[in-house]
Amino acid sequence: MRLTSVIAAAAATVLAAGVLTGPAAAQDYPTRPITMVVPFSAGGPTDTVARLVAQEMSGALGQQVVIENVGGAGGTIGAARVAKAEPDGYTLLLHHIGMATSATLYRKLPFDALADFRAVGLVTDVPMTIVARKDFPADDLKGLVTHVKANADKINMAHAGVGAASHLCGMLFQEALGTPLNTVPYKGTGPAINDLVGGQVDILCDQTTNTTGQIKGGAIKAYAVTTPDRVASLPDLPTTVEAGLPEVQVAVWHGIYAPKGTPDAVVQKLSAALQTALQSDLVKTRFAELGTAPVAQERATPDVHAAFLKEEIERWRPVIQRAGTYAD
Repeated sequence: MRLTSVIAAAAATVLAAGVLTGPAAAQDYPTRPITMVVPFSAGGPTDTVARLVAQEMSGALGQQVVIENVGGAGGTIGAARVAKAEPDGYTLLLHHIGMATSATLYRKLPFDALADFRAVGLVTDVPMTIVARKDFPADDLKGLVTHVKANADKINMAHAGVGAASHLCGMLFQEALGTPLNTVPYKGTGPAINDLVGGQVDILCDQTTNTTGQIKGGAIKAYAVTTPDRVASLPDLPTTVEAGLPEVQVAVWHGIYAPKGTPDAVVQKLSAALQTALQSDLVKTRFAELGTAPVAQERATPDVHAAFLKEEIERWRPVIQRAGTYAD
């Protein structure tokens, strides 16, 4: 074969390969299993949400969605891996509110939360609960506030590390009281709540997905839920508004992301699969048992998710800056 023919054949092969990674590939997507990175340890509240949604998205997409836990550094290690992944729809990220707060908590971040990802859709808003060891003196939220203010130097407030949802909720709580507390960081909410049950720490603010079982079992004492409405799984627990601390309003929202450059057709397929997953009886039932619910369908969309992320980054920036607490 003449050299020019060889070059032409090679060029045609390259061109064909290029086409197959473009619109045609997006049309056939997915043709192999998808990895969904959870930037926290297995067994935690975000992992629980991800595994439920991944199971149902697998059915909608016709391919397995496999969870990979890539924990560390407040979720930024897993997020950075996805930011640098091939934008082909086979590596996704399921992250929580930390996707927004990390933009301020970390002054040197290996990714841009807005520029380096494509939003796929929101998943759920998980309420937080303000809880204490079961023998804590106060019987309601007003009593808790009074006791904490009077004994601030003796109170230990646990959280799951700087940037964790429990840390953010704890910051709001302390800001509302105008009383800084001694905080005790843990490597995840699992060991934090274990020590709360054991009485080694006094109070904690954590997601219902992690606290509902312990509250119902009487292992810890609950004072309020941090959302505008009560949660069905804990109907007797008042909201912070009802209990007299309306400044503490926070829900841990979750969303799914793909790397920037992921084709529109792929993002739309993922969003449609997410919406299908959120309508499944399994997800609705398990979410309800954990004190949460799927977001409305219009929020499980790329545009709404992207706009919400931007708003949340702006919402948390001044809170973190006033606290003066940074993760690096």
